[in-house]
Amino acid sequence: MAAAARKWGLAAAPIAAPAPPATRPVLRPGPGVKLHGELPAVVHRVPTDQRVVFLTIDDGSEKDPDFARMVRELKVPFSAFVSGHLVRENYGYFRRLHEQGVMVNNHTLSHPDLRTLGYARQQQEICRQQDELTREIGSTPRLFRPPYGEFNEDTLHAAWSCGIVAFPIWNQEAFPDRMEYRYDHVFKPGDIILTHFRGPGQWKGDMTQMLRRVIDTVTRQGFALARLDDYL
Repeated sequence: MAAAARKWGLAAAPIAAPAPPATRPVLRPGPGVKLHGELPAVVHRVPTDQRVVFLTIDDGSEKDPDFARMVRELKVPFSAFVSGHLVRENYGYFRRLHEQGVMVNNHTLSHPDLRTLGYARQQQEICRQQDELTREIGSTPRLFRPPYGEFNEDTLHAAWSCGIVAFPIWNQEAFPDRMEYRYDHVFKPGDIILTHFRGPGQWKGDMTQMLRRVIDTVTRQGFALARLDDYL
């Protein structure tokens, strides 16, 4: 791992994640978790005492082979949340990530602000993307991230009807040139980091630079990256 860390320009080798819990933690209402009866839980921070945080990557417009190679060589766990209209022309890229252990989750068919749609249209956006991911990736998601982090009660009901159990939101956002924090400028156990499949045309940098920044920041603060799907 030290050699791989040097190859990819990391300040230090990433901290290895502890073994995931044998069973996913029971979600109870609290500062980081909002429950809605049998409907999906809304999670900003995963309930865990382990010094782990979770990298999640949205959308899917950029399909960077160097990023996939970096993830593989450094054994970086993360979870993807993809929109069908951005990934449909190259699901192969995401199938290969899935083969590396990445769970490919639901981020709607066309990335609308779901609050502007009625129940039937929301259900179509979520359930049809569930079907597409099941067909293309070979795994049916349990997790859903609403575009822009925006949703309403119809969204919860629509997602539940499609088999979704939780909406992971986020506390930090990563870019190639910076980290942005919603609250404190430090990580806490269970924090969820958001970033995107984007390239230099949309960012000041590329996905390998973004990942380097995430790993260096997480490691410097004494945390490991773990896979969100093992905890939710």
